[in-house]
Amino acid sequence: MKVAVLGAAGGIGQALALLLKTQLPSGSELSLYDIAPVTPGVAVDLSHIPTDVKIKGFSGEDATPALEGADVVLISAGVARKPGMDRSDLFNVNAGIVKNLVQQIAKTCPQACIGIITNPVNTTVAIAAEVLKKAGVYDKNKLFGVTTLDIIRSNTFVAELKGKSATEVEVPVIGGHSGVTILPLLSQIPGVSFSDQEIADLTKRIQNAGTEVVEAKAGGGSATLSMGQAAARFGLSLVSRHAGGKRRGGVRLRGRRRPLCAFLLPAAAAGEKRRGRATVYRQTQHL
Repeated sequence: MKVAVLGAAGGIGQALALLLKTQLPSGSELSLYDIAPVTPGVAVDLSHIPTDVKIKGFSGEDATPALEGADVVLISAGVARKPGMDRSDLFNVNAGIVKNLVQQIAKTCPQACIGIITNPVNTTVAIAAEVLKKAGVYDKNKLFGVTTLDIIRSNTFVAELKGKSATEVEVPVIGGHSGVTILPLLSQIPGVSFSDQEIADLTKRIQNAGTEVVEAKAGGGSATLSMGQAAARFGLSLVSRHAGGKRRGGVRLRGRRRPLCAFLLPAAAAGEKRRGRATVYRQTQHL
């Protein structure tokens, strides 16, 4: 199993690489790529951690050497948010970065599963899909927008409010990965109830959690460590699925009825078909 991280020298990429180096199955390969010349050094640094995961770093304009033979590719490359910016402000720069990298993936490892972390995820996934279609290698079952961060934030905030262990809480989150498109289904948490005010406050905090981090860092960065953990959780689930297990974690997928309609399957296994109805708080229905 080979996993490639594109954008590995950044804050998210380094955190993600560290977690993958320590948690990937024994015998796996981890390939790090970034345009920054420091990237091979990041790989050397991580190689000193005693695990049975082989690691190598690549830098420069060409990501091909890092992508050869990759089964899973996670893209975190791009500029980060700064105070006063929202995810849509990143589009002009990050759209081009994602397009270029996905073009190289299409040529080098077209069968790989691709996880897009780079914001704005709501649109970078759409760009990646169009690039893959143009190359004739698009597979709707292998392209994902990683929105797991919204789930782990929801789990944490609910656990704090209700005095529970965060490991015991799993909040389904549907929608997209930007502001009001993030919809936590608080009604779907077994054994937990909320007042109307709690629902409103929790939903707002979850939707604005990224801004909370950007402002707290006072211009020094965005959510890199928590995003690294969320991306690792999702990446490891893809690896597990590739090996025959089940995938868990938030994703943005292609809808059947409307092209690139956003929805999440936080607890569904890849390839499974599930149908049913869920009760949703009326406050969420109005969002």
